Amino acid sequence: MSELLKKTDISSEELELLLKERANGNADFILVDVREQMEYDAGHIKGVDLLKPTSMFQSWAQAFLDENRDKAVVFTCRTGSRSGQIQHIFKQNGMEKAINHLGGIVTYRGEIE
Repeated sequence: MSELLKKTDISSEELELLLKERANGNADFILVDVREQMEYDAGHIKGVDLLKPTSMFQSWAQAFLDENRDKAVVFTCRTGSRSGQIQHIFKQNGMEKAINHLGGIVTYRGEIE
């Protein structure tokens, strides 16, 4: 497992490295965008696995936690604020490998779709 997946927070540069490692089969994680649908549609990081809007958190949080508690999950948003809040909640509820993408998509220089 990539050493980056042991961190609590990662930078945009580290996320780019992780996505490359995953593409090469050397890292296993889920990249979750917690922005709203219209933000996501305007552009998102290439490699995002799931869109889970923060406004709908109550409707998806428990099932997501149950399914992914033991997996490495990177949360991203526009600036790292919403993703940080969601990461904190999941860590409090036993998701030890919840990682926040600091700076969010506004600092990301990798490929955007």
